[in-house]
Amino acid sequence: MSSLREPVLPDLLRPGLRLVFCGSAPGAVSAARGAYYAHPGNRFWSILAEAGFTPSRWPPHDYPRLLELGIGLTDLAKHASGNDADLPPDAYDVVGLEQRILAVRPAMLAFTAKAPAAAFLGRRTSAIGYGRMEGPLGFPPIWVLPSTSGSGARHWDSRPWLALGAWFRGEAPG
Repeated sequence: MSSLREPVLPDLLRPGLRLVFCGSAPGAVSAARGAYYAHPGNRFWSILAEAGFTPSRWPPHDYPRLLELGIGLTDLAKHASGNDADLPPDAYDVVGLEQRILAVRPAMLAFTAKAPAAAFLGRRTSAIGYGRMEGPLGFPPIWVLPSTSGSGARHWDSRPWLALGAWFRGEAPG
């Protein structure tokens, strides 16, 4: 994939972050609105508040404020948008994600669905559970979360999100 194209959504990354959330790709609504997790049916912003990452439910267009809390955002597919099944076969940029994460070195990388985690780790989604796992050598630990997308509603489980929230607030070991 060409790095000359502009990303659908800009990365929200900088050194010193405690946590970076990584999704597959922006959905159509997020791409159109220029904000992460902007579809009204997406649970991302409500679970961030429920799990204690944010002090209240923030609107999607406030996503840059997450940096104030030590949280970053990125996607495995930076130059494509839509549902996972609709992404081009070469949309995921594993090497690019690895480079971006190693450049900022967050304490934890959390995938907001199994699909990007599986692609990054080179495994089948059925071979990955939710929760914390060690990343590749020299890489931050990884946390795999159930998708907040409305299309993943049948797999929704808030418990991994709540556990990560407890880690983030320093109430549980990472």
